[in-house]
Amino acid sequence: MGVWLKPARNDKTMDTELVRRIEELRCLSIPELKEMYRQVCGKETRCLHKQYLFRRIAWQLQAQAQGGLKEHVQRRAFQIADNADLRLGAKKGFWTWSEKPIVAPPTNHRDGRLPSPGAVIKKRHDGREIIVKVLERGFEYQSRHYRSLSAIARDITGTRWNGLLFFGLTNRRHG
Repeated sequence: MGVWLKPARNDKTMDTELVRRIEELRCLSIPELKEMYRQVCGKETRCLHKQYLFRRIAWQLQAQAQGGLKEHVQRRAFQIADNADLRLGAKKGFWTWSEKPIVAPPTNHRDGRLPSPGAVIKKRHDGREIIVKVLERGFEYQSRHYRSLSAIARDITGTRWNGLLFFGLTNRRHG
């Protein structure tokens, strides 16, 4: 997606020199774009997003050559940006279409591949039987509490594992 370049105020096509300068930006590295941003915009940036830098510089070059936003439009944009309600999000009930309260989904969502709390998961590994008890929140293995099956598998094997895969509760996806 390129930069939208508005026609000059006198409805003639954009100055070819300006178009050339903007096109040259496409070949610059991020450090070069950051330096160009400093030169064109008059301030430093910590941004590392190449497209963002390109678009900001291109807009600034175009604004310098053909005039930027009218003063009243800039004032209105700053008013909108300063509006605290925008930063805080929509007011309570903004997305509600009926008088019924919105019910939040349960916060203790359990993965459907896991057995119910109280169940025991058994697995043979390197000649020994591993027994893990499923808790309401987490797991118990050798009298220790674990937040995930992956943590238990890592303790047993010494390497990272998908806990569900290690304990045979899911199959490896092919695709």
